[in-house]
Amino acid sequence: MHSADGSTPFLLRVGGLTRVGLLEALRTAGVLLNASAKSLLEHVVFDDVEIEDLQIVERNVGELGFPHGATLSELLNAARERGLHMCPTPTGPYLRLSMFDQEAAPDPIMSSGRAPSGSLTVASAPLRNDDDYPKGFYLRVVDGVPWLRGYVCTDEHIWSAHDLLAFRLR
Repeated sequence: MHSADGSTPFLLRVGGLTRVGLLEALRTAGVLLNASAKSLLEHVVFDDVEIEDLQIVERNVGELGFPHGATLSELLNAARERGLHMCPTPTGPYLRLSMFDQEAAPDPIMSSGRAPSGSLTVASAPLRNDDDYPKGFYLRVVDGVPWLRGYVCTDEHIWSAHDLLAFRLR
């Protein structure tokens, strides 16, 4: 299970469900999806996901050495230098299903051109080289409801020092 402050690695089992089974598990758990998350979940990467146990750790942008923010490519490079790696794309939904203790967001604003307050972005490789296609998932709880949301951004987007990301340890 995941640590209260996210600094301690935690074990996450990813895979083992069909796409239909994963969508049903999310629905049964009361997880809401935005259109971008639904688009991501339609990708073939969610077909026959092998079971894999991952060590997950959370770091904010400032902890990666960017007190004034950074682009996603800068963040991923700095993370790699610290032994942190991108998560497999299917990690997002499985992480959402395991993290029902995530703190509620301090505000209900869902989309504002930045990572929403109280969100945890799953660091993963984009499925397409297309700035209009969702890059990946983030988790958020708004008004007591768990969300799995996809996000769209360009590499010019500057992530704030307090934005929180989930990485994999090798």
